[in-house]
Amino acid sequence: MTTQTSTQTTTHREPARTPEDLARLFVERANARDAEGLAELYAPDAVLAYPPGSATVGREAIRAVCERMLEHTTLPFQIEEPLPTVCYGDLALTSTRPADGTGGRVQVARRQPDGTWLRIMDRPEVRG
Repeated sequence: MTTQTSTQTTTHREPARTPEDLARLFVERANARDAEGLAELYAPDAVLAYPPGSATVGREAIRAVCERMLEHTTLPFQIEEPLPTVCYGDLALTSTRPADGTGGRVQVARRQPDGTWLRIMDRPEVRG
């Protein structure tokens, strides 16, 4: 029964059908305080350049970082203006213009065999 509940929880989350969906889904899941859902946006072997100056590798480590981030976040995340996506086969370079005008966010996503997209590299904005 627990396995079914866990599977249902995972399957009801909307997948990224385009590389651009990843940024929107990140904001929606962050605002829902869903660290597991955030981690599901990353490939199992993804690299997240966060916390600043370090590299977090792997979905489980990314989930743990997301949990800590959400514990310390008080303001809701905002959907930000996407910059043009650059695609090369099953790879896509995405980025957004930060709402507060600082830094920048850049991600590399990879198309999965089922046609959905996951982040494989992510360098989020570094806030001062």
